[in-house]
Amino acid sequence: MNEKKIKDNFLNKEKYLSCYATKSSDAIRLKEEKEDIRPPYFHDIDRIIHALSYSRYMDKTQVFSECENDHISRRMVHVQLVSKTARTIGRALNLNEDLIEAIALSHDIGHTPLGHSGEAMLDEICKSELNTSFAHNIQGVYYYMRLTNANLTIQVLDGIMCHNGELVSEVYEPVKKTKEEFLKEFNEAFVDAKKSLKYHPMTLEGCVVRISDVIGYIGRDIEDAIILGKIKREDIPKEITDILGSTNREIMNTIILDIINNSLDKPYIKMSEEVYKALFMLKDFNYNHIYKYSLTKDEYDRYSKGMKDIYHRYLLDIENDNIDSLIYKDFLAHQSPNYLTNTSNKQKVIDFIAGMTDDYFVEQISWKYLLFFLF
Repeated sequence: MNEKKIKDNFLNKEKYLSCYATKSSDAIRLKEEKEDIRPPYFHDIDRIIHALSYSRYMDKTQVFSECENDHISRRMVHVQLVSKTARTIGRALNLNEDLIEAIALSHDIGHTPLGHSGEAMLDEICKSELNTSFAHNIQGVYYYMRLTNANLTIQVLDGIMCHNGELVSEVYEPVKKTKEEFLKEFNEAFVDAKKSLKYHPMTLEGCVVRISDVIGYIGRDIEDAIILGKIKREDIPKEITDILGSTNREIMNTIILDIINNSLDKPYIKMSEEVYKALFMLKDFNYNHIYKYSLTKDEYDRYSKGMKDIYHRYLLDIENDNIDSLIYKDFLAHQSPNYLTNTSNKQKVIDFIAGMTDDYFVEQISWKYLLFFLF
């Protein structure tokens, strides 16, 4: 096999990338390894989509948990929308689409069951039990670094850590980092996740994914809410729709084209002031009319109590060496000796819960299941 020629074919398109793009030659892995014919970021994509954790996106909440409608978005749909959006922007700006796709497809791997509500519940447990915090972006990095042998590039891991789509900015500008600087940021944010709110991606591709995360959910969440009768399209303020449009298609198209026009041949990603303000208002509208009501107070309290119950149940199972427990069968049995030896029992339970799908989690907190253990 003419390995050199094949590698050159893989890398041929990089000759035409922007001077601000991240090249394959820039890739840094946590542990050095010999690359095969695939460029490193392209290889990362394969490692991401072939992992069992990627399949679990299919049954993880995007916004609406208590929902039987098959047309409502799940986390799997969201990451694909983010990937397509980001690759569209990246191709127009001559950036590295392989790096963009790898970050986009992996950016939400740390999400808990029940979406951001589940994240808040698990954060509360971490604060009381471990004196740390929980955020899905940091858990995503932790997952790939500590729970798998994926050995993803630092550029992809950094993109996951800094993807926070809940924060909207007019300009996204990368900040160069060494491997040591990345690890320092991660270790600090693992204890105090709020620190990551101030982090900037180290690549322009990471910046593209960060704004694409917003574009990927902002309009689609509106469509889901309309389908479920939570809002009506005419509820969206005219000052927003006059600029962005009122459908997901219009909103995405407007923002994407605005970003491309304002970012071409620039070392940053930028929106026009008009579009930025409208997007900021739309995000505020979504929060006040959709996200605040994704779960009722009774639902939130029930799930929160259930999560605390199973946390203590599985912690007791580990302490009592109950190898018949699901935490052994479905989680610990598949972990490396290094993880089992160097991870506290409390953190193991947190990691187990964080990786659960919605259906698996709900099954654990059902009364029928609880009674089985109590009697």
